[in-house]
Amino acid sequence: MRPSILTLNYRIIIHIMGLLFAVNGGFMLLATTVSFVYQDGVGVQLLLAAIVTMVLGGITMLLSKNHRKEIQKREGYIIVTFGWIFMTLAGTLPYLFTGAIEGFTNIFFETMSGYTTTGASVVTDIESLPKGILFWRSITHWIGGMGIIVLAIAILPLLGIGGMQLFAAEAPGPGGDKLHPRITDTAKRLWLIYVGYTVAETVLLQVAGMSFFDAINHSLSTISTGGFSTKNNSVAYWNDTPLIQYIIMFFMFLAGTNFVLSYFAFKRNFSRIFKDEEFRLYVYFIAGLTIVASLLIYFYADVTASTVSHPFVFGKLESAFRHGLFQVLAIITTTGFVSADYTIWAPFLTVFFFGLMFLGGSSGSTSGGIKIVRHLIMIKNGILEFKRTLHPNAILPVRYNNRAVQAPIVYNILGFFILYLLSFIVGVLVFSWLGLDFKTALGGAASSLGNVGPALGDLGPVSNYGHLPALAKWWSCFLMLIGRLELFTVLILFTPFFWRNR
Repeated sequence: MRPSILTLNYRIIIHIMGLLFAVNGGFMLLATTVSFVYQDGVGVQLLLAAIVTMVLGGITMLLSKNHRKEIQKREGYIIVTFGWIFMTLAGTLPYLFTGAIEGFTNIFFETMSGYTTTGASVVTDIESLPKGILFWRSITHWIGGMGIIVLAIAILPLLGIGGMQLFAAEAPGPGGDKLHPRITDTAKRLWLIYVGYTVAETVLLQVAGMSFFDAINHSLSTISTGGFSTKNNSVAYWNDTPLIQYIIMFFMFLAGTNFVLSYFAFKRNFSRIFKDEEFRLYVYFIAGLTIVASLLIYFYADVTASTVSHPFVFGKLESAFRHGLFQVLAIITTTGFVSADYTIWAPFLTVFFFGLMFLGGSSGSTSGGIKIVRHLIMIKNGILEFKRTLHPNAILPVRYNNRAVQAPIVYNILGFFILYLLSFIVGVLVFSWLGLDFKTALGGAASSLGNVGPALGDLGPVSNYGHLPALAKWWSCFLMLIGRLELFTVLILFTPFFWRNR
């Protein structure tokens, strides 16, 4: 007997698409306000984009109001994937209406890069953009960082809809700790921490010497681990103000940490934080890699030319340490800010930072990449394989935080690694087929898939993606999307059995 075609609750899918449009339009109003305050000349266009987006969302919600208030797992995957795509389409309207970026391909790329918190840009002169548009770029980071769907989960109870299926699809990683039995309350607590960090960084950056506009934009980009800056030189613009860079580093570290641990910190449950194996490995990785990077920079690179440093040895040492720590954090957390062009320091450092693109931050953070917890479980499972070889009859489970990890989770992680590697290889091959040289194709695939931003070759830290062929930009967008949603959520939609009842 042939399997029947899957029956989906299409009305609830359409209804939530409308809800996401409406929320997106609300954020556009914030950009509109910024535009009017700074009188940059595009306030009317941004207001029109916001109205159009909210009206489309309202009409969609109205037409689909008679829906079953039930979301199954398949519908959750569809809502997350298509929610991201439709939010990106809606997010192109401010660029389209203002003409700030030319060509729909470039506009879609910039918007997808924003929502996926990749931070890759096609804009050659960022500082020439209207302030309302600059703020909208940063807002797309901020929305995408915590997760559009998590935001929707906090609103869905008002509509009588549960959101557990959405949360499972949006955050499919193994680190699924919850702060509260009800997922809605979890989302609210996470957003409260998210907003709090954003406000705190904005205030500190202002105190350190940034203007309010630059401070709020860089805070939106930092907490979301996005990487869009208001300056052409990114954070290297403030190389003469080390305090600003140290503040950004501190919040990059926090943004790459599991937000659940931040909640425990505010509850003064510090033992829970330091007992977390992923957090400890995250700290060890950053510390060890920073020492290596700093020493190599100190001996093989000149990073003092563009910074205020003393003629004594400690000036160069501090500068090497700052740039080393900054770039390690920026790449591991996939924030993608730049303090210098690391590709000209030394060949080994170029390969070194390329390798960091495959690490990723902690599970439950806003960073992209593979995630530290997956590396940890893979390492532990690899060590246990040696023991299993010597003792084939022994039962040796992988343990994480003193608890045995179920075999299906280990298999899922192994499958994720294989799928990630295959996606990277295919990504490189497609980029090469589209005309990119080997080094650029390698960097572009790793950076897009890991949501890092700056890459190698012609896509290095001081370059952008504007010169790529149109098809290469669309391919990069696809890699950004599957990387942000951790592969399975999107790629499962391409399997025939997903669309069948059994």
